[in-house]
Amino acid sequence: MSRLLAVGASRSCVSAGLRLAVRGTAARHAALPTLTSCTPSPALTAPSLAHQSHALQQTRYSSHSPMGAAPSTSRKKVTISTLRAMYRKREPITMITAHDFPSAHVADHAGIDVVLVGDSLAMVALGMEDTSEVLVEEMLLHCRSVSRATKSAFTVGDLPMGSYELNPEQALATAIRFVKEGRVQSIKLEGGKEMAPSIKKITTAGIPVLGHVGLTPQRQNALGGFRVQGKTKEGALRVLEDALAVQEAGCYAVVVEAVPEDVAALITEKLSIPTIGIGAGAGCSGQVLVQMDMLGNFPPGRFLPKFVKQYANVWNEAIRGIEAYRDEVKSGQYPASEHTYSAPKEEVEAFRAAVKAL
Repeated sequence: MSRLLAVGASRSCVSAGLRLAVRGTAARHAALPTLTSCTPSPALTAPSLAHQSHALQQTRYSSHSPMGAAPSTSRKKVTISTLRAMYRKREPITMITAHDFPSAHVADHAGIDVVLVGDSLAMVALGMEDTSEVLVEEMLLHCRSVSRATKSAFTVGDLPMGSYELNPEQALATAIRFVKEGRVQSIKLEGGKEMAPSIKKITTAGIPVLGHVGLTPQRQNALGGFRVQGKTKEGALRVLEDALAVQEAGCYAVVVEAVPEDVAALITEKLSIPTIGIGAGAGCSGQVLVQMDMLGNFPPGRFLPKFVKQYANVWNEAIRGIEAYRDEVKSGQYPASEHTYSAPKEEVEAFRAAVKAL
């Protein structure tokens, strides 16, 4: 056991040395004395080694530190099998959008089952007018950022408009890029029975597909805007036909958007895969919301759909913090002594003399 501890400590010292080597001169000088104590004594225990390694890792003189941290409560990675088990047990599936590392990081820590890199990032992250503007390359960049944070959540990438509609071959090629380059575990695409051949092509290749029926925002112009779907018997039957078609094509779940609650509940009962509702009522197998909407991370006056419940007010809190920082800088209150570094007085005086001599 002691031999294993010694090896572990040696490895910690090597990694610490590598970290110190890339820091500035001041940081190296400050940390070098600590390195002399890296050789473990026979009596060194595992807790003390861990503490020493932690102390070395925390020596940092820059704000450029990784945000990645293990969740306070660990959980198993969510997979397709996990989602199917939840569906069988009638346990609601939680899904939320994320568009970068921080938004995915907090969703993963909060225990969300599925993180969707939705094309809604066109508006909430890139300032575009609608989802039709966002490009594949832009979606892939955001998928990579999100996937670095989702250690437990199942991650889905949204195929943007124009990247899958031409034919099944185009759809499969784009889906492969999302898995290989975007590092997601699944893709989502909009459309019903007309997209079934593309869905089948993708799922046959081994890539899980999340369907999307009802209101399909990428087709808002053809639908006459963002309108509720399935309000008549004929309309409801069309949504059901689309849902059955994508299920038959191989989708493991389907998003049902902006459909009357009773209609969505009946569709859910008819299907043998989970429905993820957004504006479709509590009768669905799960729910999804755009994170920026539900957290209130937007200025006052922005329109919100009826189905959005705001659980926080991130915008107001951010404004409060940034205004306080601005005021303290203007008044000279920040930075205070506890936020600054110091040097030995004799070194400062020597520097002062050197400056005068210039």
